[in-house]
Amino acid sequence: MFRAVFADPPVLCGHRGLGRGTVDGRRENTLASFQAAAEAGIGWVEVDARLNRDGELVSLHDPAVEDGRLVSELTTAETDELELMRLADLFEGLAPEVSVDVEVKTSLEDATRPRGETTAAVVAELVARAAQDRTVLVTSFDPSAIVIARERLPDVPTGLLAWRRFPLRKAIAGAVHLDAQVVAPHFESLVTPQERDVADLLSVAHEAGLQVLTWSMGHEDLPGLAAIGVDCLCIDDVPAALASPPQWQPKPA
Repeated sequence: MFRAVFADPPVLCGHRGLGRGTVDGRRENTLASFQAAAEAGIGWVEVDARLNRDGELVSLHDPAVEDGRLVSELTTAETDELELMRLADLFEGLAPEVSVDVEVKTSLEDATRPRGETTAAVVAELVARAAQDRTVLVTSFDPSAIVIARERLPDVPTGLLAWRRFPLRKAIAGAVHLDAQVVAPHFESLVTPQERDVADLLSVAHEAGLQVLTWSMGHEDLPGLAAIGVDCLCIDDVPAALASPPQWQPKPA
């Protein structure tokens, strides 16, 4: 039985570090961005994980870099030259009291890789070490990535991501029967009318043992989302969120 992933919810999580894109001069998915989020008092950060051609995990949201080359076809020397952060460097350079949500970014190449060499399996190998001194959550839109992570990391929580306006009834049931601990719908799924009241849907998620993470909302949406039972709010602009009303300041440990 897992303990709650997010203690004393609602909690804030820095999306790709200090926020999506470039926030206060720090580019997303860089060590400087994650360290700035931690210095601001954020207790959770979310990072994207992709495999390059050499099997090194690097952090980039999109499958291709700006010139169109696929991360999966780049060597480590090339991803280093492009200043893509190695995921291992994040765990070495981030204070252990900061928890990390690692989003597994499955690539097409995973379809032809042996199961033990997929992006999810390589993430699991790294997380097995990192989770010894911090809380780590492994999330993905790809259900197979969750299955592979659970096989290798039975004691590490997992979460199922769902894209904008994806029906919550499917995301919640899917997460439960993948043995995930978190369901993570895009915030538009929480503000789009559905066949049942959203608060009731989230109540069912909680009753089934899930916690709820949502992402890419504006800081002005935080109070309403927390009011309907969201446990973790993954925010695109940490400084803007922390400038909101006092109840959104990080809670003392």
